[in-house]
Amino acid sequence: MARNKVQFQKGLSEADFDKSYGSEEQCHAALVEWRWPNGFECPDCGGSAHCVVRRGARKLFQCNACRKQTSVRAGTVFAASKLPLRVWFKAIYLLTQSKKGISSIELSRRLGVTQTAAWMMKHKLKQVMLERNATKRLKGKVQMDDAYVGGERPGRRGRGAKGKTPFVAAVETTEGGKPDRIILRRVKAFSKFAVAKLARAALESDAEVVSDGLACFCALADAGCRHTAIVTGSGAKAAKTPAFKWVNTALGNIKAALVGTYRAVRQKHVPRYLAEFEYRFNRRYKLEEMIPRLAVVALTTAPMPYRLLKLADVQA
Repeated sequence: MARNKVQFQKGLSEADFDKSYGSEEQCHAALVEWRWPNGFECPDCGGSAHCVVRRGARKLFQCNACRKQTSVRAGTVFAASKLPLRVWFKAIYLLTQSKKGISSIELSRRLGVTQTAAWMMKHKLKQVMLERNATKRLKGKVQMDDAYVGGERPGRRGRGAKGKTPFVAAVETTEGGKPDRIILRRVKAFSKFAVAKLARAALESDAEVVSDGLACFCALADAGCRHTAIVTGSGAKAAKTPAFKWVNTALGNIKAALVGTYRAVRQKHVPRYLAEFEYRFNRRYKLEEMIPRLAVVALTTAPMPYRLLKLADVQA
């Protein structure tokens, strides 16, 4: 039996990581190259002529025209952080190369920083993933299903259980019927309004979507998608319906990872946790490229102060 090429790909080993990003100088040089691939550009006047000024351990780029001083971190998600860049890069490595994610406690142990610092880095990087995911749309054949994250164990189960966060999962499949890309988006409720809003933001108008018979999914047609509803009933038998094979497989893996990796997921942070799984899944074919890809997007993502990370996210 042939091996799964995605599962058994080489990826980026720790030795290779240390060789490329093991020092502060290497990490700084990599960020400079990724932020200014055509040479330094002043964020104020756009000038390219500059000199390098040192302020202790900091390296600042000073524009010769307007005298503006800036660092490679300024205006990015790395801004205002006192942590070395090599620690940030190791956090990116651990976050992107782990299939099931990594908790902030485990991340703090691996990096040698406090749990608070690890949580901050982790959620800032998740925010980068969240904003990046928002620009992508699924097309072609799509499997869609409703699901929940969290909820208190005792008492009522299923829809309406206390503390559960509703979200929609959709998987785009290839012509050969294999899973290609996924979206995982929190919704206020499983309503026609919420599903139509999600469809307009995350699906191409010509997408062919198959879902179960949940009433809210009929709004997919109103949003311009071609929609087929298959009434499956409930229980384990319904979960094995061939038409929903890949979306159910993805949901099973996500829920297993959440339970196995994290002690608890607070409702207000659910979008970032979903974004992490979505980001990794959609880039699973080339694990060795995930560090530069995420770092480049982080350089174009606005700073996210710790106080904002702690606030509840705006509902979709």
